[in-house]
Amino acid sequence: MKQHILVIDDEAPIRELLHSYFDKHGYAVSTAGSAAEAVQITADHRFDLAILDVVLSDADGLELLSNLKRTHPELPVIMMTGIGFDDDLLREAKQKGAAGYVSKTSPLPKLLEEVQGVIRRP
Repeated sequence: MKQHILVIDDEAPIRELLHSYFDKHGYAVSTAGSAAEAVQITADHRFDLAILDVVLSDADGLELLSNLKRTHPELPVIMMTGIGFDDDLLREAKQKGAAGYVSKTSPLPKLLEEVQGVIRRP
């Protein structure tokens, strides 16, 4: 059975790119364009990993991270940002349960490597 990834980003081109990329690498992929959509889809489906944008149009990604970890503590979440990570953001994301961090400007193979590493962790 394919491992199932949820990509949460309010930018459609990012969702489409990551959906296509991870699908080609053997993952089942679902996407959500908002925090509300992410909450609904995680209530209805089980995921092996979520990739969550730090800045969403309808919510703060770190608040959504807290919500996801409260309702699905077993779900590993990789935070993704186009604005860059500073020490405070990294610390807060880690405190709220983030399993990893990537930049939207990172090469896709680096993101794949991060996903594979997080999914393999016990």
